[in-house]
Amino acid sequence: MPDKFQLRNFSETDVNDLFFDSLKEDYPDFTQWYKRKVDAGSKAYVFKDENGLGAFIYLKDENDSIELSDRVLPAAPRLKIGTLKLAEHHHGQRLGEGALGLALWQWQEKRVPEVYITLYEKHTMLVSLIKRFGFNFIGVKNNGESVYIKSRKDVDYSDPYKSFPFIDPTFKKAGYIIVDDLYHDTLFPRSELKNVPYSEVNTAAANGISKVYVGANISPHYCKREPVLIYRKHTKNDGQKPKFKSCLTSYCVVTDIIFIKKYGKFLMTYDKLKDKVGNKSVFDEQDIRNKYNTEKNVVVIQMLYYGYFGEGNNVNYDWLERNGYWADPEVYPTDVRLSPAQFKEILEEGRVDVQNTIID
Repeated sequence: MPDKFQLRNFSETDVNDLFFDSLKEDYPDFTQWYKRKVDAGSKAYVFKDENGLGAFIYLKDENDSIELSDRVLPAAPRLKIGTLKLAEHHHGQRLGEGALGLALWQWQEKRVPEVYITLYEKHTMLVSLIKRFGFNFIGVKNNGESVYIKSRKDVDYSDPYKSFPFIDPTFKKAGYIIVDDLYHDTLFPRSELKNVPYSEVNTAAANGISKVYVGANISPHYCKREPVLIYRKHTKNDGQKPKFKSCLTSYCVVTDIIFIKKYGKFLMTYDKLKDKVGNKSVFDEQDIRNKYNTEKNVVVIQMLYYGYFGEGNNVNYDWLERNGYWADPEVYPTDVRLSPAQFKEILEEGRVDVQNTIID
């Protein structure tokens, strides 16, 4: 199926595809290496769209030393991003962000201390991307490749991109973002729901982990670096009780709050708003234009998609209400402020390993 990452055998992808030409230029033995991976039955994450191969990610478990030109890093359990390649038509787009996010989720699940990547500095866009996500330059190998490492023991919580996928343990509160089901399933496709086939999800905005919500709250309580829970609001008239179908599916961390309009006064042009939102929003262009023109207050909440509960683990409204996690009828849900303890308890109900998500 196109338009999503799939774990595939190396043998299912043609090494002669033009997609791999730049790797062959960088690594003369790339074809031989690839054939060895085919023979070993190795797998990689592959993204395909209407233009063919869009991304290829190979991850490798290691417990070896790393030889640099001036020293040797001691052997340690690490996840190596052996290959992270994007097609040229995806450079500068959000597929690279999604690809790296996928690799970092795998690193988190494996619980190994470090993840690293080697690459040539001429690949400036990839270098910029990994730096943004908290990888630190360690040194240069004898073949001229730079080595960048990210460690669980030294997470930079000053920036949600750098700390991804680990939540800052010093956060003071959390909240809810309410998203109608149709929009939700476009923007958060990995938050699988029972009886919602992946093939029905439009993944046009789903390949990155940067998300944007456009709201009308004059004074949202969300703050940068704070977590928020994504609530999928059931709106279909299908005879199912909303209290059992509406649910929390995933969690994000706020990266910015941008006020667009206050008390009817425009603080930003529509073109600048559209540039801020891009294809990261749950709303289409017409929805955004309508909000811009008609709402008295407009605020953009930028987030990073940190994790999801997964099929069968989503936390429904009925559970939230029975356990006192939902709002008083007089308080709109987006105004609810959850304590760190409440947020962690909700994650646990969603079968999230809190000790592997919020780390010191």
